[in-house]
Amino acid sequence: MRYSTEHKLETRTRVLNAAGELFRQEGYGGSGIDALTKAAGVTNGAFYGHFKSKGEAFKAAVQAGLDELRLGISNLKAQNGRGWLTAFVSYYLGPKRTCALGQSCALPSLSPDVMRADADTRAAYEVELRRVIEEAASGLAGNSGEEREENAIALLALLSGGVTMARAVSDPALSMRIVEAIERKAGSIASSMEER
Repeated sequence: MRYSTEHKLETRTRVLNAAGELFRQEGYGGSGIDALTKAAGVTNGAFYGHFKSKGEAFKAAVQAGLDELRLGISNLKAQNGRGWLTAFVSYYLGPKRTCALGQSCALPSLSPDVMRADADTRAAYEVELRRVIEEAASGLAGNSGEEREENAIALLALLSGGVTMARAVSDPALSMRIVEAIERKAGSIASSMEER
């Protein structure tokens, strides 16, 4: 039986969404093909019809996750104008920090596995990360494009690292203290970097 192009696209999307969620939740090493196919509700054959390997699915999940971050930044800029950065910091340290790990931002949840990935996956990550940086930088103040990019890199690293630390500790009070410290610093940076 031949499936329609639409059905194939829906299946690929389901597999990719399941892979992204599972890799965020369990890490690359904790996620096998059986778990991926079960989460997506497809057979192994359907999985291999879209991806040659778990590694290829991971690379695609990383690309999709970083693209989701880039599009989120773009949407916040469109909805909030000059106040986009304050809204981004608040969202990132709020809902994106407290959601289920499988729904979290790809930057803190997938980057550790990318460091151990093959060269193709790392190259794809770099391409997508540059796009995220460019999107964020285009909405920041600065005397040059290089300065805006540097500010975007610093802010993304601060938020991503802060969320990682806040999620990693078991003491809720310490977690909240980390978030509050990051929020103050990021808020200060945001107010000085928002496009005038």
